[in-house]
Amino acid sequence: MEVIKTEIEGPVVLKPRVFKDARGYFYESYNKEVFDRLVGPVDFVQDNQSMSTFGVMRGLHFQRPPHAQAKLVRCIKGKVLDVAVDIRKDSPTYGRHVAVELSEENMLQFFIPRGFAHGFVVLSDVAVFQYKCDNFYAPEADGGISIVDDSLGIDWKIEIENAILSDKDRNHPLFADFQSPF
Repeated sequence: MEVIKTEIEGPVVLKPRVFKDARGYFYESYNKEVFDRLVGPVDFVQDNQSMSTFGVMRGLHFQRPPHAQAKLVRCIKGKVLDVAVDIRKDSPTYGRHVAVELSEENMLQFFIPRGFAHGFVVLSDVAVFQYKCDNFYAPEADGGISIVDDSLGIDWKIEIENAILSDKDRNHPLFADFQSPF
């Protein structure tokens, strides 16, 4: 596995070693020993999976401490643009984001540490998205920032007026009105 640093300290892109032949391909999508050595020790306790269609936007989500979550995400079918926004108050990159295209073709994974809001948009007809979390979901700790906030400067690669959002995601505050718990 290769670790690719991003312009923000913390989030990294993971590129697996893929073995291809006439039968198809094989790769190790997660190995705790390798991950801990290359990225750092993280104890993942929950795996989640979602299926969405083109234009669906999910996010920008986080959980407040003490229920904060680090995530290791990947797209196993289709293509998404995955985004992490730094919401660590004392960070020199507070409010900045990292965007990574994840797809079944590139097989990349994206590690998002605690202290980041996370979201994605589906760029293919259908996408199946998986993520590992290092803390259990706690509904009382749910938090979010508007995924369509222009002030964040995120190019979502779709026409935002055609995006499909949940009612919950439509009602997250703008970044300017947001109070970070980190």
